[in-house]
Amino acid sequence: MADLQHERELPGGQDAAGLPQLNRVETQARIDFDTSIPHTARMYDYFLGGKDNFAADRAAARAVLEAMPELPLSLRLNRQFLRSAVRWTANRGIRQYLDIGTGIPTAGNTHETAQAIAPDACVAYVDNDPIVLTHARALMAGHGLGRTTFTRADLREPKAILSAPEVREVIDFRQPVALMLVAILHFIRDEERPYDIVSQLVEALPSGSYLILSHASPDADPERAAKASQGWRTASAQMTMRPHRDVLRFFDGLELVEPGLVTRWNPDGDDEDSVPELGERVMGYGGVARKP
Repeated sequence: MADLQHERELPGGQDAAGLPQLNRVETQARIDFDTSIPHTARMYDYFLGGKDNFAADRAAARAVLEAMPELPLSLRLNRQFLRSAVRWTANRGIRQYLDIGTGIPTAGNTHETAQAIAPDACVAYVDNDPIVLTHARALMAGHGLGRTTFTRADLREPKAILSAPEVREVIDFRQPVALMLVAILHFIRDEERPYDIVSQLVEALPSGSYLILSHASPDADPERAAKASQGWRTASAQMTMRPHRDVLRFFDGLELVEPGLVTRWNPDGDDEDSVPELGERVMGYGGVARKP
């Protein structure tokens, strides 16, 4: 077992100009986790070239890469989708982001991208992996007027997320919110009622809010997708890839933004970190939709 310090943001004061100061961090109870069990967030970190992973994570990740060697490029494409969608919504007035399943921090996080356009943008991060807590301070030490918080919670418990004090601290559900479910729902099995989870979260949002969602899919190559999914069987959460029609169901009742649910969503073409064209090898979809 390994243990980490649980860090939580506390309200900060104001400087001489009346602007919020960086929030202090309080060390709370220690959190234990088992490094012998591969974890999806740490596997993703390995795929993206990070160092916050352990031997079990690397072994499981290599098993996935044997079936899908271009996966790191697909994950870069997913990060591009996140940045493009955040920029698109920020440019259209969104100032609040609820990012569930944020994972281990990497360049171009939600708060960095949003606050580059709107310094007053606020972000509530949610993740269930204790190792992400070790990065909470870095996540929340953004510049500008916006605030960021981090909540340790599970997507399978949407009511707990919506009522979490850290979420309520920065998200006003009377104003439009961008709900971000980026590369997370494929870790929710059908029997865990993923559509009900999304419906509960969307129902809590006011008119004018957006759903930003990406999801792994077997459509491009079902046989290889099945082999790649085998690599997740020892991990903390197994992967359930879904075809386009099933991913589209998550947007029921919402107005899809052009170009719809696609493999490469970047309508403004404004991402400097371009990803090589993957053609039919992209194993997933991303889309943005508005709540009427």
